[in-house]
Amino acid sequence: MNEARPDPDALLRAAQREGRGRLKVFLGAAPGVGKTFEMLSRAAERRDSGVDVVVGVVETHGRAETAARLRGFEVLPRARFEHRGQTLEEMDIDAILARRPALVLVDELAHTNAPGSRHDKRWQDVEELRSAGLDVWSTLNIQHLESLNDLVASFTRVRVRETVPDRVLDSAEIEVVDIPPDELIERLREGKVYVPEEASRALGHFFSKSNLSALRELALRRAAQVVDTQILELVRAQALGGIWGSGERILVALSEQESAAELVRAGRRMADALHAPWTAVHIETPRSLQLGDGARKTLADVLHLATQLGAAVVTIPASSVTEGLKLAVAEARATQLFVGKTARSRWFELRHGSVVDRLVREMPGIAVHVLPLGNAPEVSRPGTGTATHWGLPRHYAIAFALTGLVTALGSYIASLGSITNVALLYLLPVMAAATRFGLRPALATAVASSLAYNFFFIPPLYTFTISDPQNLITVLVLLGVAVVASQIASQTRDQAELARASALQNSTLAGFARQLTGVSQRTELGMLLCGETARVFDAHTVLLRPAGGELAVEASLPGNVQIAPIEMAAAQWAFAQGRPAGNGSDTLTASEWSFHPIASGERVHAVIGLARRDAGRPVRPDQLPLLLSLLDQAGQTLERIALEEQMTDVAQMRERDRLRAALLSSVGHDLRTPLTAVVGLLAEIEPASAVQREQITQARGEAERVNRFVANLLDMVRIEAGALQQSLEPVDLAEAVSAAAHDLRRVLDEHPVEIAIPPSLPLVRIDPRLFHHCLINLIDNAAKHGPAGTPIRIAAQRRPDGIEMDICDAGPGIPAGEELRIFDSFTRLDGSDRKGGTGLGLAIVKGFAEAMGLKVRAENRPNHTGARFVIGFPAAIISPIAAEDLA
Repeated sequence: MNEARPDPDALLRAAQREGRGRLKVFLGAAPGVGKTFEMLSRAAERRDSGVDVVVGVVETHGRAETAARLRGFEVLPRARFEHRGQTLEEMDIDAILARRPALVLVDELAHTNAPGSRHDKRWQDVEELRSAGLDVWSTLNIQHLESLNDLVASFTRVRVRETVPDRVLDSAEIEVVDIPPDELIERLREGKVYVPEEASRALGHFFSKSNLSALRELALRRAAQVVDTQILELVRAQALGGIWGSGERILVALSEQESAAELVRAGRRMADALHAPWTAVHIETPRSLQLGDGARKTLADVLHLATQLGAAVVTIPASSVTEGLKLAVAEARATQLFVGKTARSRWFELRHGSVVDRLVREMPGIAVHVLPLGNAPEVSRPGTGTATHWGLPRHYAIAFALTGLVTALGSYIASLGSITNVALLYLLPVMAAATRFGLRPALATAVASSLAYNFFFIPPLYTFTISDPQNLITVLVLLGVAVVASQIASQTRDQAELARASALQNSTLAGFARQLTGVSQRTELGMLLCGETARVFDAHTVLLRPAGGELAVEASLPGNVQIAPIEMAAAQWAFAQGRPAGNGSDTLTASEWSFHPIASGERVHAVIGLARRDAGRPVRPDQLPLLLSLLDQAGQTLERIALEEQMTDVAQMRERDRLRAALLSSVGHDLRTPLTAVVGLLAEIEPASAVQREQITQARGEAERVNRFVANLLDMVRIEAGALQQSLEPVDLAEAVSAAAHDLRRVLDEHPVEIAIPPSLPLVRIDPRLFHHCLINLIDNAAKHGPAGTPIRIAAQRRPDGIEMDICDAGPGIPAGEELRIFDSFTRLDGSDRKGGTGLGLAIVKGFAEAMGLKVRAENRPNHTGARFVIGFPAAIISPIAAEDLA
């Protein structure tokens, strides 16, 4: 058993922290729990004991208790920044560095600094102070932690924009400031957290008891995780024994059994239930070298399953399963161990003992979960081309030949004179057999050496009779020494073989991971992956990725690889199912290629194929774990590249939207003023003749149409900017429709308008100005696309869930499948009644309607030619008063 030694990485991280200041974070579940007050109270104790404490920045938020606690501290002046005509104040880092106190108080770690500050975030200011050797105390609410931001938003319906990276909290000392939810709610009601108006809103939304309880649990659990991580870092740096578990840590021992997959799933379920990290470990013993191809393939599948389910997968070479698991438990500081128990015969357990019994006996304090796994895995059989556990016949022949050679050498030495230590020569063939061929050939050599020594060198010669008792002891000692030496040499050989294989695999994975860090393009990754797999597995390789709905070759080695139809079918199946196909798998085995999916999580990114020049199996079963590890790394890299591309696309889309909004706003405002003047001048001109009157009327109509177009541009900008302002009031639908039709009287000259709105309909609470714009665009759309002389029907009726208003035209209708897309900005559908125009009107209708809580949809009229646009008014906005009652 090796002596425990400090972890070099842990020692290096500890050395890196030596010159930095320490950070202490007062962590709370929500605003108002007393984080700042607690920080000031503890700091006052340090100040009174002689520590130099200054306040870099503390926010009282108008709380009298916090302001009173702040008195007596040295508060450094803040730096001032001018921004858009306002003076903003932030913490002055330079003043603190010049003052160099022993302890700095910096409130609200997640705060965003004012524009013009040295750093964007306050936690970055704190990192600079720590780098200068200053100790810092700060405060933080759990919802501001980066990794929990989405989780908190999912149940509070509030997403905070100011976050702190988890690594900042992981390196800090944590003090949880906690009060029960009922007490915090009472503080809110008493006005100790917010002013009364803000407190009332907070109690109805964020500060519900359920939200506060969940946030409190998150804060306590996250603090425990930080403490657990720091404890592990300390014990590894100091090489301390024991579990040192403030939280649960699960270790799952994997075997070559098919039912080991159930062991993996059981470990995952326990990890999820306990919210604990878990590790899957496989112990490589000398017996692992004797496994058959089926067992090796099963082991590779189990390791891959553990990786897909989120486990940290490790492989540990050891002389026995028990010793390996003890090392794994000590390294992971595990508190729970999952092991499988295979069905063994009584005779086997009497000879070899039970691994489970030894684990329970030798690892007290660990909860051991035992799951039955069925029969023992297969071992290699003669004829497979590999050595059995008895060894090959030629191994015995070579060992016996060495024994004969030593006998001849001993006879020659004995002929030169009286020699008593010829027996030691027979240790040479025993050691050679043990180091070259294993334990059993070495034991056979030990017996043969003892017999040869007795036959040729112990009187009476050339018989197996021993007349002198001293010679009997010599033979027995020789046999015993030979047996022990063979066992030691065989174990050393097996351990060296395991260490060599493990070192080769680790160096391959580490080198591949190092190369992946610099990869930023898919094509570059494809060439790197093909080159690495071709080198490691001595095979032709090809990488296929989807393009245009089909898989296409992206990279290959050699570069002229041709994929036959049967190979492409296997690749398509592997991509669609996320499982291997082709040579060496259970699917489409006629293919000479073996295809494996490259995935991250449940998403398959690509497929890699391998084939040998002799059409044999491209990957041996014992090589599958290495191949799957390489593919897992490649899958993570592809996921990273995809995310980087998405972020680039999002940034470009935002920039395009910003430029488009700026352009629309500029064009709209620049056209609005001259158009208003043109419309006004046309209205004041007195026509001198009928022809001139018609011309002026036509010009005024066109000017009003352009004016509506400019208004649409400005409205679209307001919708996309989220700058719509509403003034809700009861509206009579019939009056609203009449007003819109009046404003469009010139447009409706060739279209009779049929209005069927019963006076008994109740009023609806909407913004009359926005609704007027909706009606203008819908009626104008119907007039524009319906043939001249066809009617436009506007009707409204009461429904069980509210009111529906229909605007129907008599045009050709909407193409099937385009009912939703016509509401997108700048959408014009050729070959339908939606062609022509700017493509903004319907997008504005949808934006205004949704802003008022209405629903709008488009469909074809069921019994007539034309389109039907429906505005739905939910029951929540319907007034109980009808228009005829007001009349």
